[in-house]
Amino acid sequence: MRFCRIFLVLMIAAVLGPGTGFAQDLLAQGLAAQKAKKHEQAVTLLGQFLEQSPRHPEAWRARALSLTALERRQEALSDITKGLDFNPKDLTLMIAKGKVLGELERHPEAIATFTEVVALDPANAEAYKERAENLIQEGELDRAKLDIDKAVSIAPNDPWAHHKLGMVEFSLNRPKAAVVAFSNAIRLSPETPLFYFSRGQVFLRHLDNKDKAMADFVKGCALGHPLCCQEVETLKSGGQKTSDQGK
Repeated sequence: MRFCRIFLVLMIAAVLGPGTGFAQDLLAQGLAAQKAKKHEQAVTLLGQFLEQSPRHPEAWRARALSLTALERRQEALSDITKGLDFNPKDLTLMIAKGKVLGELERHPEAIATFTEVVALDPANAEAYKERAENLIQEGELDRAKLDIDKAVSIAPNDPWAHHKLGMVEFSLNRPKAAVVAFSNAIRLSPETPLFYFSRGQVFLRHLDNKDKAMADFVKGCALGHPLCCQEVETLKSGGQKTSDQGK
């Protein structure tokens, strides 16, 4: 009986390989570094892990995210492509590929990638959101609206889906509808400063409502959005000039 247990342990060790424990430690450290935004460290650790375990999709995706954060997007795309060679139907890698292609302004390729995702997973709200954004860049606003409506219907509590809907409505020159969408995004995620900036821009530049714009910029500034703070100072300065001219 004891011989059988020893034999089983030896067989497992042979399958896993002598460096399995060390490799898993590299993976854990690399993922932790990526999450902590220590991207140089993450790239190194995950690269060492992938040399031993090249079939791990999460490691490829995480290293690509760190490479993207370091503005090394071509390398990120190369990593994702290698990951897909081992995992051709991995949706997280496919979405990551589409996002990097979009950031590289290769929008038709990004659209094609997200189309593959929705063909495999018709309820993937992220793919519809991202495809819509790339369609906007290509000037295909009607198709973008269909995609983002689909994303909102699949994920009605996703604030970013509503924000992207606001961007589509804005691109279609429907500022009031854009405000409604941005307001829904704020309702779902009131601590996201970008949402206030987006709505404030529509109030200020398209609906001529400086009071509501100022309220949004003040809130966004308080939440740490530097462009909101700039708009607050600009509006204050403009108000002071108007006041001085009236004297």
